[in-house]
Amino acid sequence: MNTLSSLEKQQVGLRVPKYLLDEIDEFTKTFSVNRSEVIIEAIKSYVEAQKENIFYSEFETSVKELKNSISTNKKEDTLEDLINELENN
Repeated sequence: MNTLSSLEKQQVGLRVPKYLLDEIDEFTKTFSVNRSEVIIEAIKSYVEAQKENIFYSEFETSVKELKNSISTNKKEDTLEDLINELENN
């Protein structure tokens, strides 16, 4: 959850291609919102999508490591061995 101070808005400047600004302006008319709201929602969607990409990439790596660990005939390690391996990698 965001703190009150993190919700405070800060003005930033950015350059947007004209065609994209025209599309944003169409959304503002269609949905009765201002440019800032459209841009904020677009940024939020982008950030969430990137977080999901990172999560699934890391998850895929973990699954591959688990499959590899299961498929090898490695002796059973103790919990202490596992902790040491994780701390050293």
